[in-house]
Amino acid sequence: MHYPTINDIDGRRFGPDEEAAVVRVLRSGHLWRVDGTEAPALEREFADLLGTRHCVAAATGSGAIHAAVAALDLNPGDEIIVPPITDAGSVIGALAQGLVPVFADVDPLTGCITAESVAEAAGPRTKAVVVVHLFGGAADVEGIVEVCSARNIRVIEDCAQAYLTRTKSGALVGTVGDLGCFSLQQSKHITAGDGGLVVTDDPALARRAALFCDKGWPRDAGQRTHLFLGLNYRMPELTAAVARVQLTKLEGIVADRRRVAAAWDEALTGSGWHVAPDGERHSYWLYPIVVERPDVDNRLIATRIAQTGLGASAGYLQRVLHANPFLTERRTFGTSGWPLTLSDRPAPSCPNAETMVSRTLVTVAINENFTDDHIARSSSDLRRIAEELEVPHA
Repeated sequence: MHYPTINDIDGRRFGPDEEAAVVRVLRSGHLWRVDGTEAPALEREFADLLGTRHCVAAATGSGAIHAAVAALDLNPGDEIIVPPITDAGSVIGALAQGLVPVFADVDPLTGCITAESVAEAAGPRTKAVVVVHLFGGAADVEGIVEVCSARNIRVIEDCAQAYLTRTKSGALVGTVGDLGCFSLQQSKHITAGDGGLVVTDDPALARRAALFCDKGWPRDAGQRTHLFLGLNYRMPELTAAVARVQLTKLEGIVADRRRVAAAWDEALTGSGWHVAPDGERHSYWLYPIVVERPDVDNRLIATRIAQTGLGASAGYLQRVLHANPFLTERRTFGTSGWPLTLSDRPAPSCPNAETMVSRTLVTVAINENFTDDHIARSSSDLRRIAEELEVPHA
C-alpha cells in the first residue's frame, strides 16, 4: 500500500490559502523581513497560540536554537547539557557560540533526558540545558527546570518535533523553560520549507534573540549600528506568509496524527512492544516503538515494517550524536578543535541512548493524511509483525 509522506503533496496540507498567501506577498513586492508585515504577524499569532509574551522568527529551526543559545550571552568554555538522541541542530549553535556540549543519558523508553541525568551531568561550568521533546513526546522539563533553577542553569526547550505537546502538568512544551524553539522544516507538523520560532516570557531574552537574528542591528531604534556579534537569520516574508496559514491547520494535523497513533496503540496492545505513554499529550512527529529483546533487534523490525510500505527507521539515528566525527575528531574550526579543547570532561557515557539507537528503538512514519483504509491496513500489519516475531505478551 502507498502511504502519504511528508515529502510530497499527498502527505502535506497545502491548498488555496497558502497559494493566496504567496501571491499576496509577491504582489506586494516586499519579500524580506525588514519593514515587512508577515513575519511580525506570525510572531504575534504563534505567541498567542502558546500563551507566551514574545516570539522571534528565524530562518531555520537550527537558527532558532542558535538564537536562543546566543540570547543567554554565555562565555566560551561554559558547558551546555544536551541529549545524545537528537539532530545536530540541537548542538551546533552552542558550538558556534564557543560552548562545550555535555551529553546526559536518556530515559530508555522515551529517549528524552531526565531530571536525574541532568543532575548527574551538571558541573560547576554548566550554564544551560537543551531539553529535546523527542518524536512529539514531552520530556520531564518541569523536573529538569527544578534541578536547574537551584543551580542557576538556564533551560532551552527544543520543540522542533513537538507542536502542541503537553507535559504531565498540562503545560504546552516550549513554555516551561526560559526559551522554547520550534521548526518549520519540511518534515515537521507544519512547514514552510524551513523556518524557526523562539518563544519566551522574558523580554530581555526575546530582544537579544531578535537582535542576534539581524546582525545585532537595532533597526527599531533608527540606528545603523551593531550592538554585538550576531548573524543573519531573518525569516523571509514568503516563509512567514505560508507559515501563518499552516498555523491555522496545526490543531487538526496533531489531532489526526493522534487518531492514527491511537489505532496503532490498540493494535499493539499486549504485544510486548513499548509504545509512547500518554498519547493524548503526544503529538507524534514519529511513532516510536521500543522492543527490549536480546534476540530481536531494531533493524529486523524496521525492515519488516518497511516492507509493508510504511516508513520505518532502526534507532532513528545512525549513531548517537556524540559519536559523530565533528565531535569525536573535533572537526570544528580548522584544526583547532575549539571549543571542545576548553573542556577536560571524559568521553560521554550514555548507555541507554546507545542501546536505543543500536538495538531497541524503531520509529515509524505517521501522517495526518492517512485515510481509514491506511489506518486499518497499517494497524493490521503492525500487529501481524509483532506476532510473527513472537514478542512475548505482557
